[in-house]
Amino acid sequence: MALSTPASPALPTQPVDLAVVGAGIVGLAHAVAAADRGMRVAVVERDARAVGASIRNFGHICTTPQTGRALDYAWSAREKWLRLAEQAGFEISRAGTVVVARTAAELGVLEEFAAERGTDQVRLLDRAGTARLFPPAGDPGSDILGGAHLPLDLRVDPRAAIPALAARLASRGVEFVWNTQVGAVSEGAVHTARGDLAATAIVHAAGHDIDRLFPVIAEEHGVRRCRLQMLEVAPPGDIRIEPAILTGYSMLRYGGLAATASAAAVRREITDRAPETLDAVMNLMLTQRPDGSVVLGDTHHYARTHLPFDEEDIADLVLREGARLFSASELSVRRRWRGVYADSPETDFLVAAPATGIRVVSVTSGIGMTTALGLAPTVVDQLV
Repeated sequence: MALSTPASPALPTQPVDLAVVGAGIVGLAHAVAAADRGMRVAVVERDARAVGASIRNFGHICTTPQTGRALDYAWSAREKWLRLAEQAGFEISRAGTVVVARTAAELGVLEEFAAERGTDQVRLLDRAGTARLFPPAGDPGSDILGGAHLPLDLRVDPRAAIPALAARLASRGVEFVWNTQVGAVSEGAVHTARGDLAATAIVHAAGHDIDRLFPVIAEEHGVRRCRLQMLEVAPPGDIRIEPAILTGYSMLRYGGLAATASAAAVRREITDRAPETLDAVMNLMLTQRPDGSVVLGDTHHYARTHLPFDEEDIADLVLREGARLFSASELSVRRRWRGVYADSPETDFLVAAPATGIRVVSVTSGIGMTTALGLAPTVVDQLV
C-alpha cells in the first residue's frame, strides 16, 4: 500500500475551540463531534499517520453483541459510520456478522440471544444457512452445527477508512498537525515539540499511552496495555466471506453473548477441550479484506509494559484453531503483526477531567471502532 508523507506541519496561529491529541478513531470521533457543532478543531498526532490500534484491528463494527452503555454508544456510532462512509468515500460492508456454533451449548447461547434481541438483530441459522454465509460450514469435515446472523453489524478496512476520515475532516476545516509530539497538556494549552497550541477545550485521546502524560489517572483506573498477536492468512480455496465471523470463544468475550446462561457451559467445553486457548485469552474471529486476505486472530496479553518478543506457540494456537474453523489442514500466513489497545478492569470507557476544559478519553475495552463515534458526542457536550 503506497503511503505519502504529509507536508511539514505547522501549529494553528489562532486559538481553537477544541484541540485533540491523537488521530486514531477515538481522537477523530471527537473531531467529528466538534466539527458537527461548528467548532474550530485541531488534531495533533505524534506520527505521520495513524499507525496504532485504529488500523491494526479487524475493521469490525461489532454493534449487536454489545450490552449496556457500550450498546448505546455502538448504535449511535453505527449511524455515524454509515454517514461518514458516504461523505468520506470509503467502503463499508453491511454483510453483518455470523456467529458459528459447533456444540449444543454454543447453539444454546445463540438461541437465548435471539430470544432476547429478536429477529431484526439476530437470525438463527441451520448448518446449510450458515454455509451460505460462511462456506467452510458446508464442508463434510466441518463440525459447525449452525449459527446466527447479526445483520446490523458493519465492517470497514481500517487501513482505508481511518485515513479517509482524517481527509474528510481536513476538507471541513479541521487542522491536522502531524509528526508532532505532545509533551504536556495544561488548562487552555497543548504544549508540543513545535510550540504551544492555545485551545478552549482539550481532549487527550492517545489510547494505551495515557500513562505517558497522565500516569496518576492511568494508575487510578488500572490502565494497562493489551497486546494481541494477529495474522493475515491466504483464504483457503480462494473462498469469499462477506460477513465477519465469530466463534464460541467470542461468546465468552462480548457482553450480550456472555450474559446468557449457556455461556458457562461453553466455557466448560473449551476448558475441557483446549485450556491453553483460554490461557492465551483467545477470541477466534476473522474478517476478509477486499483483496481476499483473511485477518485472523486473536490472543490477549495484559501488562503495563510488554517485552518486545512474540511467542510463536501462541501464533500456532491461532493457526491451529483457525485451520479447524476452515476445515483446512493448514493456513498460509501472509503477514503477522502486534495489536495493542488500552485495557482497564474498572471501566470500558475512561473519561477523566484532570483540569477545567480537559478530558482524558480512552476506550479501555478493545471496542473503539465500534463505540468511539457514539462516545465522543457525550464528551464534547460536557466540554461545551
